[in-house]
Amino acid sequence: MATIFFSYSHKDEALRDRLEVALTTMKRQGLIETWHDRRLRAGDDFDTGVRAELERADVILLLVSPDFIASDYCHDVEMTRAMERHERGEARVIPVILRPCDWHPMPFGKILGVPRDGLAITRWPDLDEAFLDVVKWIRAALPKPGPAPAPPRGVPGPEAAAPITGPRSSNLRLKKVFTEADRDRFLTDAYEYMARFFQGSLEELQERNEGIETNFRRLDANRFTAVVYDRGQAVSRCSVVLGGMLGKGISYSANDRAESNSFNENLRVDADDQGMFLRSLGMASRRTDDERKLTPEGASELYWELLIGRLQGR
Repeated sequence: MATIFFSYSHKDEALRDRLEVALTTMKRQGLIETWHDRRLRAGDDFDTGVRAELERADVILLLVSPDFIASDYCHDVEMTRAMERHERGEARVIPVILRPCDWHPMPFGKILGVPRDGLAITRWPDLDEAFLDVVKWIRAALPKPGPAPAPPRGVPGPEAAAPITGPRSSNLRLKKVFTEADRDRFLTDAYEYMARFFQGSLEELQERNEGIETNFRRLDANRFTAVVYDRGQAVSRCSVVLGGMLGKGISYSANDRAESNSFNENLRVDADDQGMFLRSLGMASRRTDDERKLTPEGASELYWELLIGRLQGR
């Protein structure tokens, strides 16, 4: 059984929890056990415990984000020792890119990161698909069973701190409860991200394509509109409203009349036992039950595709 060590910033704990859920099949197959610093008990020495488990690990997952890179402990202790063990062939380091950040110049930047193409998990439209991709890479990278090589005679191995003793389950994850305030905050943050996403995408679309003009307008805190012109003729319009006809959601209308009483798609906040996400009604895709768990990035891409699809002949 391979031991997997999570090196991460506590600000990314929700994403770490989701990754651990995605690894459940391999746990039940007896292929892996996982460890992270939340396994430490009251009274344990934090640094000693982390260093001991880092020495014991067969696979070390670096959960990369701006906060991971900014963490002195993640960088100076966990990542540095992980890279030493990786380069000696004692363990395998796998960078898991959680959020967009400047990770390529880092010491682990030369290692193939996951998900595929190094696309950050939060940039995927569907979180489950992103974590499934990561799990496939981890499964393929697990060490093959076989006898461990004996150390050369007369050459003492590095002494590691004594591992934490005492049997315990790796299944210590509890269901998370999200309040109405949590859901409202998540929805507002998702809408604000979407507004910035549309504004930046429209500017780039105009910059890259001759004859294309765009117009982005924030009408108020809860509404924005977008128009795309091809050689002066409007070819696609939309309005996006926080709240809208269905109340707590983000609605999309294929016109720039934000006061319209109709909409073409709607997003609502949903949650499982580990985190919140967005679900669409599936109206635009002609699906009555779209089960994708959308990140704010994925939701923005969904609405952007509705706007840009007319220009792309879809």
